[in-house]
Amino acid sequence: MPRFHLGDSLNLLRKLTFRRVWNGLKVFSSFYISRITGRPVQWGLPYSISFEPTTSCNLRCPECPSGMRSFTRPTGMLQPSFFEKTINEIHRDIFYLIFYFQGEPYLNPQFLNMVQYASSKKIYTATSTNAHYLNDENAKKTVESGLDRLIISIDGTTQEVYEQYRVGGKLEKVIAGTENIVKWKKALKSKKPFVIFQFLVVKPNEHQMKAVQELGARLGVDQVRFKTAQVYDYENDPHQLIPDNRAYSRYHQSPEGKNIPKNKLSNRCWKLWHANVITFDGRVVPCCFDKDATHQLGNLATESFRDIWKNPNYRQFRKELLHSRKNIDICANCSEGLSVWK
Repeated sequence: MPRFHLGDSLNLLRKLTFRRVWNGLKVFSSFYISRITGRPVQWGLPYSISFEPTTSCNLRCPECPSGMRSFTRPTGMLQPSFFEKTINEIHRDIFYLIFYFQGEPYLNPQFLNMVQYASSKKIYTATSTNAHYLNDENAKKTVESGLDRLIISIDGTTQEVYEQYRVGGKLEKVIAGTENIVKWKKALKSKKPFVIFQFLVVKPNEHQMKAVQELGARLGVDQVRFKTAQVYDYENDPHQLIPDNRAYSRYHQSPEGKNIPKNKLSNRCWKLWHANVITFDGRVVPCCFDKDATHQLGNLATESFRDIWKNPNYRQFRKELLHSRKNIDICANCSEGLSVWK
């Protein structure tokens, strides 16, 4: 679960009901019982889910399957009817909806309508965007939709630096989109969405970390965050993306000079108890590191959410986490507990 500022935290607390709190307590206790006993116990439903609006993207970012067009799964759009059916089944227990996985959410023409539907169920909603589609009309609709948190990816403060990672992107569009959101928040007297500049720290941009904080303050965003980057070929050294400032890297150097993940992969993972990810076409996967949905635990096209959450596939995956997490491929690059927020 992402960290919150006071105003944002109060907004989240307003979403809580007795049922949601009770569900959260069941999830929390079952996780710790599982850790103690080494046997997967799962009570309640997840209180956080990620829904994928689309796998399409307008950019070509390296290290991103959507950007590199390297998926084996199809490209498509989340349909409102399927989304609403799923939300209707679980909205009384969940209270946090992450409205992104792969792709650019605003490419789905029904995206903000679905945000509005989730908001009507008093679910905290968050999304992440490259901000290229935050024109004046979309910015106004975003504020009106009730979206609670808007993460804007801005990985450079000059076009030359920005485009080294956000390949095909235009920094001027990101800045203009941010200005539109801030303008409409003021015009509509809304405290939402809570706007975050997210800066993925890589070697080409690490010298601009102070500059992005200054830019965020000038534009009126609510927070600037620095995030470590996932790199697939991290063993290569020197690496073109791994920053020199290792505090903002998921990797450190071994005595032999090789890049190795900082995460020691303990045999536990909180995410498998409190959250999950749903692709645009209804596949349920363990977490956001399964970008190509290789570990499909169920399919909402043919099964109910409740049945999937406690089915044999989920139980087996949780069991493997508790005993041999290092053997699960998607865990190798996991940043759980490693993201650096300032």
